[in-house]
Amino acid sequence: MTDSQMVREIKEGNVELYSVLMRRYQRKILAFVYHMLKSSNMELQAEDLCSETFYKAYRSLNTFREVDASFSTWLYTIARNTVLSELRKHRNGNIPLEECGIVPIAPLEVAPEQTILRNEKVNLVRIAINNLPEKQRSALILREYDQLDYQEIANILEQSVSSVKSLIFRARSSVKLQLEPYYYDHINDEYEGMTSR
Repeated sequence: MTDSQMVREIKEGNVELYSVLMRRYQRKILAFVYHMLKSSNMELQAEDLCSETFYKAYRSLNTFREVDASFSTWLYTIARNTVLSELRKHRNGNIPLEECGIVPIAPLEVAPEQTILRNEKVNLVRIAINNLPEKQRSALILREYDQLDYQEIANILEQSVSSVKSLIFRARSSVKLQLEPYYYDHINDEYEGMTSR
């Protein structure tokens, strides 16, 4: 059953179908909300804001018009607005990034040095993405993490497709620029280690 068919049936009174629709999008919306919250170290609120998104969507389902956007685009827009509203409330209460806490765990067979280097790279990329302006960060997350196409991202961000492409290009360039010093230093360290042998 398509999203459109489910939405029509829910509007006609088959409200049990909403849980099916939620399950279809829950992981994607949760991941999106989680990544949006990383910049303010509020990842622990991701589940609450994901639930709030689905609650708001259910309450507003009668206003959803398929001619304006697909259900998924509409849902991502609600999620984004919910997160931005929460971030505005907590703007002054930022926690340092180092205290945010979620560190990937490597498999046991990976050497400790590799784990440390991998975690360091993950943190550097996270910091670089967190430093992006909000629209660039949103566009990059929707494209790279959620694998949405440019038109869907344009609809969610209320931008043109060319603007979205530009936002993503600038976001990628900025992340690359922020990471260049690390990779340059890392290559120099390796070179110096080789010449001192």
